Amino acid sequence: MADARDDVGRGRTALVTGANTGIGLACALLLAQRGFHAVATVRSAEKADVVHKAAAAAGVTVETELLEVTDALGCAEVIARHRPYALVNNAGINAVAAVEDTVDADLESILDINLVAPVRLARLAIPHMRAQGGGRVVNVSSTEGRVIVPFLANYQASKHALEAVTATLRLELARDGIGVSSVQPGKVDTAIYDKDFWAQDPQGSRYDAGYRRLKKLMSMNDSRQLAPSAVAEVVLTAILAPRPRPRYLVGLDAHVLAAVHDVVPTAVRERLYRALFGL
Repeated sequence: MADARDDVGRGRTALVTGANTGIGLACALLLAQRGFHAVATVRSAEKADVVHKAAAAAGVTVETELLEVTDALGCAEVIARHRPYALVNNAGINAVAAVEDTVDADLESILDINLVAPVRLARLAIPHMRAQGGGRVVNVSSTEGRVIVPFLANYQASKHALEAVTATLRLELARDGIGVSSVQPGKVDTAIYDKDFWAQDPQGSRYDAGYRRLKKLMSMNDSRQLAPSAVAEVVLTAILAPRPRPRYLVGLDAHVLAAVHDVVPTAVRERLYRALFGL
């Protein structure tokens, strides 16, 4: 557990996207507690107020910026204004849909927010980090960035791609002292599951039964959800480590799912999933 009295981040700015709830808010508060100038991006004044109240309750100060991460100009202005030492790409969305039921606009939105925006923000922040003699980019990904589960192809596509970008960027920036890491949580108690997660109306879909089974499985796992603060601790570890690891799995379910994916043959996993979801 991080010591709230430690000020290792003093003099350094850490920018966290999607920071009005869940993992993002927990990261912003923890970074502020550790002495960083924490900047939280949010999408509205109302959400900024939520951050300020949470920061006041925690006895810290968190600056907020109104930002749609899909707004290229806005991203450029925020990065130029704050020149972060650490960038935590946390903003993200998810939705359940079989590939056959996917709407183009939904896929494009997921890719814009989960992939294009983190790449853009990292690209903008890198010159400032290099000028400071180093920095950290932490991409909040997911266990689903390394495994496959039916009905989540769009989200998984964005996270698999983010994993590829993270690994490549890590190689490209190693000589500059800029550490790049991926944090891969299992299921977390976060608002991402409330934002039209079950966007597809299963009525009339041949995948109706599968959707209902997935929803039941996920609800059964609610009691085992990680607290956002647990993920924030790992993000902090990646930022403070002299040699950050390439990726950090967070949570028992994340470790189990990753192990099953790595050990169990593909044909066996496919039979299991087909039986589980009625495919």
